[in-house]
Amino acid sequence: MRAITVRDRAAGLTGLSLTEEPYPHAAENDVIVRVHAAGFTPGELDWPGTWSDRAGRDRTPSVPGHEVSGVVAELGYGTTGLTVGQRVFGLTDWARNGSLAEYTAVEARNLAPLPADVDHTVAAALPISGLTAWQGLFEHGRLATGQTVLIHGAAGGVGSIAVQLAREAGARVIGTGRAGDRDTALGLGVDVFLDLQADPLEDAGQVDVVLDVIGGDILDRSAALVRAGGTLVTIASPPTIRPRDGQAIFFVVEPDRARLADLIRRVRDGRLRPIVGAVRTLAEAPSAFAPAQRTPGKTIIRVTEGE
Repeated sequence: MRAITVRDRAAGLTGLSLTEEPYPHAAENDVIVRVHAAGFTPGELDWPGTWSDRAGRDRTPSVPGHEVSGVVAELGYGTTGLTVGQRVFGLTDWARNGSLAEYTAVEARNLAPLPADVDHTVAAALPISGLTAWQGLFEHGRLATGQTVLIHGAAGGVGSIAVQLAREAGARVIGTGRAGDRDTALGLGVDVFLDLQADPLEDAGQVDVVLDVIGGDILDRSAALVRAGGTLVTIASPPTIRPRDGQAIFFVVEPDRARLADLIRRVRDGRLRPIVGAVRTLAEAPSAFAPAQRTPGKTIIRVTEGE
């Protein structure tokens, strides 16, 4: 099968290449998915799991990409709950070969059924962003109706989903980003937008929850904005500055079949809209990791045409 692989950590993005790789093996409770569309995170070449397995052993050449939408091609021993030919989407394991390939092996519990009327390119944009937004806002941030949330990167993959979920939950939403993100963020439903390059972050005032995807100075300065009893939640790095009378939480998104099913229902109902940006072919995936110019929305790799 064709796949994007990396072999040399020191080579960085230049080490990405389209190669022929063996068809994956379906372990116990796995399924083999024929990949129709895949999503990736540009920074995943820095993740330890890209280069080694859970025991710390080198696993190169490895296939990046951890968001998948496709069709079940094969069931591993003992696999239940899914059938061959079924449309599915979800997350691949961090320390196994991923979705930038024509076929990938995935634990069945990490996949959810995909309705026939949702396109694979839309579904592939949802797993990491949707689960991260939900877990950050509600499982870690405990956001409730009537509270105020500050969402950094409000027009990005995670932020755009978080804005929509927070609005539907009845929260007041302050979003941040670059000047060019203002219209997108306002269209998603933020009540206030702050341009991080021009507006003082402190204009946000006191908030109940901060959802951060940026890290660095923005993460540090956000701690002072959390009111007593509130929570600073980040996926960027463990916080070094904590709110005076609140919590600071760093987390890594976890697979959740039931939540994926809920999120895709929201997409079908028109209550949630993942922002899909450029759609590239598998051969174009290496250049998509470092695009020549910044484009709105999440870049999706279309691996297989048709249903």
